[in-house]
Amino acid sequence: MTNTQRSVTRTAPHLGTRALNRATLARQLLLRPARMSAAGAVEHLVGLQAQNVKPPYYALAARLDGFAPQDLSRLMADREAVRIVTMRSTLHTHTAADCLALRPLTQPATDRELANFRKGLIGVDLDRLDRLARDLVEDEPRTMKQLREALLREWPDADPQALAVAARCRLPLVQVTPRGLWGRSGQVSLTTAERWLGRPAGEPATPDAVVLRYLAAFGPASVRDMQTWAGLTRLDEAFERLRPRLLTFRDDRGTELFDLPDAPRPDPDTPAPPRFLPEFDNLLLSHADRTRVVPAEHRGRSWQGNIAYCTLLVDGFLAGLWRLEQDALVIEPFEELGAARREEVTAEGERMLRTMHPGTAYDIRFGTVRR
Repeated sequence: MTNTQRSVTRTAPHLGTRALNRATLARQLLLRPARMSAAGAVEHLVGLQAQNVKPPYYALAARLDGFAPQDLSRLMADREAVRIVTMRSTLHTHTAADCLALRPLTQPATDRELANFRKGLIGVDLDRLDRLARDLVEDEPRTMKQLREALLREWPDADPQALAVAARCRLPLVQVTPRGLWGRSGQVSLTTAERWLGRPAGEPATPDAVVLRYLAAFGPASVRDMQTWAGLTRLDEAFERLRPRLLTFRDDRGTELFDLPDAPRPDPDTPAPPRFLPEFDNLLLSHADRTRVVPAEHRGRSWQGNIAYCTLLVDGFLAGLWRLEQDALVIEPFEELGAARREEVTAEGERMLRTMHPGTAYDIRFGTVRR
């Protein structure tokens, strides 16, 4: 950043934590349920984190008016949406068009993941591995176990896991259905995006275009925020190219934030109803500074080790955890909730249950406060 840019940042309008919170919730369709199709929402949000099968469905239930799980499941069955590794080298549900355009852009993130396995790939010709793995999965979808076994025959001295990871990192592999369909089960089987979708990849998305989409879904945001979301580096160059088209702000720490001129920035006192979010929701993962959603005192409380919990928002901020048991929705707030807040949380819980589990009776229970 030049001295002139630093001076501009110091004089840029200030956005406090609540202002950032409300702006982000508005972009994330979490201030009020949006009248938008499932495909439109997946596109607007630039994908949904999908480490497990159910989270994308619960993510849309929290955001859309009139959503039914079958809406997303139908997109998956019709190959209009797919599950593929993209942002942060993690599994996401994307529209078919975004799958083809975004996967090449995020290749550096998967390359870094593959670098962790380089010791197991000594002597492996990765270009040849690409060709062999592509032939295998395009002949018929393969599990990771099947990929390991087939590639190990070619490189018997290599680490089997590293061989399969190399195929997943270097090729645009999608999980084929029935994996990912609502109410269905199926092991993870992989083929290339081009084979599954029946068309070539075409032109990859440009960094500039994705910056604009990121700000529309997660802004206002800093360069580091977007780099955290995407798992990429050196995005400052794209922001600088776009600077004449963007507004700039500063947060409580003086960090420069960029935003689209016509994007919503609601009043900080705008009501934010409770929301039940799935584990790994991108709202909690897509900024370097997460205090706009996660209060400092609750940092790290939405996961333990490799296990992530479903989270509850109250007044727009992380305020507790939730889980579905056999006959109950159990809510564990981080602090005591007053009677009015409990009523709001209960009403939203009932809405979520009607959406996701119509016709199934669940009690709603408030568990022990997690201090």
